[in-house]
Amino acid sequence: MTTSWLPPPSHRAPNPDESESCAYGPDGTRLFVRRRPAAAGVSGPQVILCDGVVCDGFIWKYLWDDLPSVGPVAHWHYRGHGRSAAPADSDRIQVVDFAADLDAVRKHLGDPSPVVLVGHSFGVQVALEAYRLRPEKIGGLVLCCGAPGKVTETFHGTKVLAQVLPKLISWVESRSEVVRALWSRMPTDLSVKLAYLMREVDVANMRPEDLKPYVEHIASVDPTFFFRVLHGAGEHSAEDLLPHIQVPVLVMAAERDSFTPPDLARRMAEAIPHAEFLELVGGSHAALIEQPELVRTRLSQFLRERVPVPASLPLADHG
Repeated sequence: MTTSWLPPPSHRAPNPDESESCAYGPDGTRLFVRRRPAAAGVSGPQVILCDGVVCDGFIWKYLWDDLPSVGPVAHWHYRGHGRSAAPADSDRIQVVDFAADLDAVRKHLGDPSPVVLVGHSFGVQVALEAYRLRPEKIGGLVLCCGAPGKVTETFHGTKVLAQVLPKLISWVESRSEVVRALWSRMPTDLSVKLAYLMREVDVANMRPEDLKPYVEHIASVDPTFFFRVLHGAGEHSAEDLLPHIQVPVLVMAAERDSFTPPDLARRMAEAIPHAEFLELVGGSHAALIEQPELVRTRLSQFLRERVPVPASLPLADHG
């Protein structure tokens, strides 16, 4: 259904081929969904894009326009993120809850077969748990710049974040009004400059205008919610699932990813039967928008060569 209550995001122009609607999670949480059809004559698999924590699609800027040449594409906002509603049940913010929402989005899209789940960062964990929840009709997984779990134990190569996060959550909750006020006033341009100065992004390839939407969205998210979701991601692991995945998998890692170091992705690929691995040389955690042409080429090749054509369409129509 069309949803007039959804204001247009400020950082992108409307696309005439794009439609917007809402799905509902198991607890009734309203979830924003946008979709684009495949290009004329193309019959590839349905792709669903899954964000990182406190992201609302900035990482998919280029793939959003590229993927219709391979098949239909959809993107959704997590509960408490972007244009989705806050969780109807404030305690349902674990990885398994986001995975259940993803399953609701699949059904909202008509439960297409096959569907390919593409996850970035936290979205890797969400996609893996969604596969565990209901592997039927999933034709492939694309896992980008992420790990199967315990991500707070490897941030910048240390366990410091995992150790301090519980205390940080308690501190933020005890000062929620003050922290929220300061958090929301974070200067966008200053934050972008800091990311460049600290080399958290590939300064040679990251465009400042591509990073600004991410910083702006962080400022709009409740900090207590953010840290609680991050804590849940750090406690979660889908490592036990990896040897049992029975669909084609493409794992992408970035050489200079300080959030989820590439060795984690490499080990994940080695644990999954017949998974392919690609390291984006020089890339940071945001490598998908730093190296969009390489990412598009490799992802399109994977979708065309390894994911089955939708059963209802003839092989000759596969673009």
